[in-house]
Amino acid sequence: MRFVFDCNVLISALLDENSVPAQALKKAKSSSALLISTSVFAELIEVLMRPKFDKYVSPEIRLSFLQEYELLCTSVKIIYKVDVCRDSKDNMYLELALSGKADCIISGDPDLLSLNPFQNIPIITPKEFIMMFAEV
Repeated sequence: MRFVFDCNVLISALLDENSVPAQALKKAKSSSALLISTSVFAELIEVLMRPKFDKYVSPEIRLSFLQEYELLCTSVKIIYKVDVCRDSKDNMYLELALSGKADCIISGDPDLLSLNPFQNIPIITPKEFIMMFAEV
Protein backbone atom coordinates (compact mmCIF):
# COMPACT_ATOMS: atom_id res chain seq x y z
CA MET A 1 0.00 0.00 0.00
CA ARG A 2 1.18 3.49 -0.85
CA PHE A 3 -0.06 6.55 1.01
CA VAL A 4 0.23 10.33 0.81
CA PHE A 5 -0.19 12.30 4.05
CA ASP A 6 -0.82 16.00 3.83
CA CYS A 7 1.23 18.46 5.85
CA ASN A 8 -1.47 19.33 8.37
CA VAL A 9 -2.10 15.68 9.26
CA LEU A 10 1.63 15.17 9.84
CA ILE A 11 1.88 18.26 12.03
CA SER A 12 -1.15 17.18 14.05
CA ALA A 13 0.46 13.76 14.50
CA LEU A 14 3.64 15.34 15.83
CA LEU A 15 1.89 17.78 18.15
CA ASP A 16 -0.25 15.09 19.83
CA GLU A 17 1.04 11.52 19.79
CA ASN A 18 -2.38 10.28 20.99
CA SER A 19 -4.37 12.02 18.26
CA VAL A 20 -6.22 10.32 15.44
CA PRO A 21 -3.67 11.69 12.89
CA ALA A 22 -0.85 10.16 15.00
CA GLN A 23 -2.66 6.81 15.07
CA ALA A 24 -3.15 6.95 11.30
CA LEU A 25 0.51 7.77 10.70
CA LYS A 26 1.62 4.97 13.01
CA LYS A 27 -0.62 2.51 11.17
CA ALA A 28 0.70 3.60 7.78
CA LYS A 29 4.34 3.52 8.91
CA SER A 30 4.05 -0.04 10.20
CA SER A 31 3.67 -1.82 6.89
CA SER A 32 3.21 0.59 4.04
CA ALA A 33 5.04 2.96 1.77
CA LEU A 34 4.72 6.62 2.58
CA LEU A 35 5.22 8.80 -0.48
CA ILE A 36 7.00 12.14 -0.59
CA SER A 37 7.99 14.61 -3.28
CA THR A 38 10.44 17.47 -3.17
CA SER A 39 7.65 20.07 -3.08
CA VAL A 40 5.62 18.28 -0.39
CA PHE A 41 8.68 17.82 1.81
CA ALA A 42 9.69 21.46 1.31
CA GLU A 43 6.24 22.58 2.48
CA LEU A 44 6.42 20.28 5.49
CA ILE A 45 9.80 21.74 6.48
CA GLU A 46 8.67 25.33 5.95
CA VAL A 47 5.46 24.96 7.95
CA LEU A 48 6.83 22.76 10.73
CA MET A 49 9.78 25.05 11.42
CA ARG A 50 7.63 28.15 11.89
CA PRO A 51 8.31 29.88 15.22
CA LYS A 52 4.65 29.53 16.26
CA PHE A 53 5.31 25.83 16.96
CA ASP A 54 8.17 26.60 19.38
CA LYS A 55 5.78 26.68 22.34
CA TYR A 56 4.48 23.19 21.51
CA VAL A 57 7.50 21.21 20.29
CA SER A 58 11.18 22.11 20.35
CA PRO A 59 12.97 22.76 17.07
CA GLU A 60 15.17 19.72 17.78
CA ILE A 61 12.19 17.38 18.06
CA ARG A 62 10.71 18.84 14.87
CA LEU A 63 14.00 18.36 13.02
CA SER A 64 14.19 14.79 14.29
CA PHE A 65 10.62 14.17 13.08
CA LEU A 66 11.49 15.57 9.65
CA GLN A 67 14.61 13.41 9.37
CA GLU A 68 12.76 10.27 10.43
CA TYR A 69 9.87 10.97 8.08
CA GLU A 70 12.19 11.59 5.15
CA LEU A 71 13.96 8.28 5.80
CA LEU A 72 10.65 6.40 6.00
CA CYS A 73 9.29 7.83 2.78
CA THR A 74 9.70 6.73 -0.78
CA SER A 75 10.71 9.73 -2.87
CA VAL A 76 8.61 10.15 -6.00
CA LYS A 77 9.50 12.10 -9.10
CA ILE A 78 6.49 14.13 -10.19
CA ILE A 79 5.50 13.17 -13.71
CA TYR A 80 1.89 14.37 -13.67
CA LYS A 81 0.89 18.01 -13.34
CA VAL A 82 -2.51 18.84 -11.86
CA ASP A 83 -4.44 22.08 -11.58
CA VAL A 84 -7.87 21.21 -10.16
CA CYS A 85 -7.82 22.08 -6.47
CA ARG A 86 -9.53 25.22 -5.14
CA ASP A 87 -6.32 25.90 -3.21
CA SER A 88 -3.59 25.63 -5.84
CA LYS A 89 -0.98 24.81 -3.17
CA ASP A 90 -2.78 21.49 -2.62
CA ASN A 91 -2.29 20.34 -6.20
CA MET A 92 1.13 18.99 -5.19
CA TYR A 93 -0.56 16.27 -3.10
CA LEU A 94 -2.64 15.18 -6.08
CA GLU A 95 0.46 15.20 -8.29
CA LEU A 96 2.32 13.08 -5.74
CA ALA A 97 -0.54 10.61 -5.44
CA LEU A 98 -0.84 10.21 -9.22
CA SER A 99 2.90 10.06 -9.87
CA GLY A 100 3.50 7.64 -7.00
CA LYS A 101 0.46 5.46 -7.71
CA ALA A 102 -0.89 6.05 -4.21
CA ASP A 103 -3.69 3.97 -2.78
CA CYS A 104 -5.07 7.02 -0.97
CA ILE A 105 -4.42 10.53 0.30
CA ILE A 106 -4.92 11.18 4.01
CA SER A 107 -6.01 14.76 4.66
CA GLY A 108 -8.21 16.94 6.81
CA ASP A 109 -8.18 19.74 4.24
CA PRO A 110 -11.69 20.50 2.89
CA ASP A 111 -10.18 21.59 -0.44
CA LEU A 112 -8.69 18.13 -0.96
CA LEU A 113 -11.53 16.16 0.65
CA SER A 114 -14.02 17.81 -1.73
CA LEU A 115 -12.25 16.08 -4.63
CA ASN A 116 -12.73 12.56 -3.21
CA PRO A 117 -12.09 10.39 -5.11
CA PHE A 118 -9.51 11.95 -7.39
CA GLN A 119 -8.86 9.81 -10.46
CA ASN A 120 -9.86 6.71 -8.47
CA ILE A 121 -7.59 7.66 -5.55
CA PRO A 122 -9.60 8.03 -2.33
CA ILE A 123 -9.00 11.23 -0.34
CA ILE A 124 -9.94 10.43 3.23
CA THR A 125 -9.62 11.79 6.76
CA PRO A 126 -7.26 10.17 9.27
CA LYS A 127 -10.28 8.63 11.04
CA GLU A 128 -11.56 7.13 7.78
CA PHE A 129 -8.06 5.82 7.06
CA ILE A 130 -7.93 4.01 10.39
CA MET A 131 -11.35 2.44 9.74
CA MET A 132 -10.67 1.53 6.08
CA PHE A 133 -7.21 0.13 6.64
CA ALA A 134 -7.73 -1.59 9.98
CA GLU A 135 -5.70 -4.56 8.73
CA VAL A 136 -2.74 -2.50 7.49
